[in-house]
Amino acid sequence: MMVQPSFPPLMQGIHAAGADPFDAACSEAITGCDAGTVLYDITPETCRAAIVFAPEVSASAAAIMLPITGIAVQNALGALGPSELAVHLEWGGAVRVNGATCGHVKAATDTVTPDAHPAWLVTGVELVFARPNMDGGDTPGETDLHSEGCGGFDPVQFLESWSRHLLNWVNRWEEDGIAPVHREWAGLAHGMGQDITCLGQTGHFLGLDEQLGLLLRNDDKTMLLPLTTILETRR
Repeated sequence: MMVQPSFPPLMQGIHAAGADPFDAACSEAITGCDAGTVLYDITPETCRAAIVFAPEVSASAAAIMLPITGIAVQNALGALGPSELAVHLEWGGAVRVNGATCGHVKAATDTVTPDAHPAWLVTGVELVFARPNMDGGDTPGETDLHSEGCGGFDPVQFLESWSRHLLNWVNRWEEDGIAPVHREWAGLAHGMGQDITCLGQTGHFLGLDEQLGLLLRNDDKTMLLPLTTILETRR
């Protein structure tokens, strides 16, 4: 039997019992659960988890929880994995390990109107630990943690580490503002300075605006995709 994860203060874990933790967390949030509730589903192959927030800021400000969720993923893998493990984050949510996709983060809320104040916000993470009977050569753009030398820790250990790093970064954001988050995420960004396609838009990834929006240059035009454009809306 897999060991049940323990979470830091202010977080409460609920096993999703095979359901999608992200969907379950959104349902819990809609019905009014406590902030800090973590829904999770763990197998030897996959770790899926989602956490409920109760924002006291506008949707445009609360959207920072999505990049913070990704930063916590990188920090946890950096703490648990081998020293040479390279973890980077795509602006659209994909998590890359040693250059290949190994999971993703995402977020949902009840409103993405930038100036509106959402009643709740959920962020989620999914990481692939193993792909039984899968030859890495069959999917050159995808990978799993075991194939990248991460057999020294299991999904429970990752989930516990991720939750601690997540809480740490939320506290840093509350105390020091967005600047530390901006610096950390920019240093982990995949594709910066290159041509990318995101949300149907193709252009040169120039960087991030002060709110971590995506700046794309296409021909002679620079477009901004704010973080709220990658939030799902659920009611």
